Amino acid sequence: MKVFLSRLPLFLLLMGGASVAMLAPAIYALVLEEFHDARAFFYSALIGLIGTSFVALALANRDHNRSALRQLLALLGGFVFLPVFLALPFYEAVRTTSYLSAYFEMVSCLTTTGATLFDHARLSAPEHLWRAQVGWMGGLAMWIAAAAVLAPLALGGFEVTASGAPGHSSGQGASRSGTADPAQRLIRSAQVLTPIYGGLTLALSVLLLIAGETPLVALIHAMSVMATSGITSLGGLEDSASGLGGEMILFCFLFFALSRLTFSGDTGQGLRAGLLLDPEFRLGLGVIIAVPLLLFLRQWVGAYEVGEEQNLLVGLRAAWGALFTALSFLSTTGFLSADWQAAQDWSGLPTPGIILMGLAMVGGGVATTAGGVKLLRVYALYLNGQREVERLIHPSSVGRAGPVSRRIRREGAFIAWVFFMMFAVTLALVSMALGLAGLEFEQALVLTVAALANTGPLIVHASDVPPDLIAQPGWVKLMLSGVMVLGRLELLAIIVMISPELWRD
Repeated sequence: MKVFLSRLPLFLLLMGGASVAMLAPAIYALVLEEFHDARAFFYSALIGLIGTSFVALALANRDHNRSALRQLLALLGGFVFLPVFLALPFYEAVRTTSYLSAYFEMVSCLTTTGATLFDHARLSAPEHLWRAQVGWMGGLAMWIAAAAVLAPLALGGFEVTASGAPGHSSGQGASRSGTADPAQRLIRSAQVLTPIYGGLTLALSVLLLIAGETPLVALIHAMSVMATSGITSLGGLEDSASGLGGEMILFCFLFFALSRLTFSGDTGQGLRAGLLLDPEFRLGLGVIIAVPLLLFLRQWVGAYEVGEEQNLLVGLRAAWGALFTALSFLSTTGFLSADWQAAQDWSGLPTPGIILMGLAMVGGGVATTAGGVKLLRVYALYLNGQREVERLIHPSSVGRAGPVSRRIRREGAFIAWVFFMMFAVTLALVSMALGLAGLEFEQALVLTVAALANTGPLIVHASDVPPDLIAQPGWVKLMLSGVMVLGRLELLAIIVMISPELWRD
């Protein structure tokens, strides 16, 4: 079976997996006696399985996945075209929406963005489960693709430390997996990472159940945290039955988005031994300590001015709300703590949405489910800036020894800077395009950052007047869908895919 699967195209494997996944909401809808939803998901699963089986039999005698670059192209096709199939049962189940809106919703879920066009009360329980499932599958796809596709091509943040140029095989993915065959590397990565991903999701679900959460919400929040999609079936964590205990459990699992070393070391990302010495993890810890501390001090000053500084309990709740929300948006999950509002009520001061936007743009670790620019690129620019300051003070000084440190300070920092420039140009162009659609500057900027950083909840929480997404014209929804795919795969990977020199190689 493993040999048979390794010979199939990656896009076909994604189609087959999506078809099988549709059976879960179909069975759940049948248990709830929501027969229309059950038929929509079951018939779509049946169509997908039959079509995938026929195509798999027709292509079984050919070798596919022969290069990592072709796998990258198939991954792009999966994010663009697979939602066309994923939206089919969702569109049929909801019944009161357009197919374009259903497609946008599935792109948002699959890219782990989590932006939604629908109020939570409008969707049924099986439909909420399907949204969370799609986001969970998108996160798993990125875990596997990072090890099997992006690492060998020195993309997705690996270009900062890899010895090869972006788009060229660096050899580290092959050496770690024990084989240079892209198809075997893909299967091996899936075998190693899928049990870890599924086991962590199951563990988080059980812990939330113990904390008093309802079964459906516990499963959806567990899948959303592991995929950093921020998808929920509630209006927010303030409606969660698990309360503060549930937030603390979610907080612990959000750390998996800060560094790949929290769950795996198969891609050779670790620059030093040990998680606490990993630069991404340490930088992430620094951010989630510094930002909440500054927010708390600001809120305390505001509380002092209104005579509420001695209310210790509210102050502690405000500190926790800032800490949880900072980690949530840094990991690009986007859950807002139930105590986030307590900080504003304590001091009477609102929290600027630009802080949340900045956290989301920085993003989490390389080869995790988090979006954003990635902590490793920020670390590379920090090292380069530190070295330049040292040279200004001591022109004859010698930089840190070691090939990895030199690589990060020089080539790694240069590539990171190029990526930042491409990110900024894309941000400006998309914001201008949304402005032409009639959106105000703040709304256009928030929408663009949310799509590029794959942090959909920013749309609601970072703007005083959230834009009405469902009322936007079709071309705006399609453009935002493309931007979400661009943020998930990153512009550098898209440039590599259209480079004729690499295809001639």
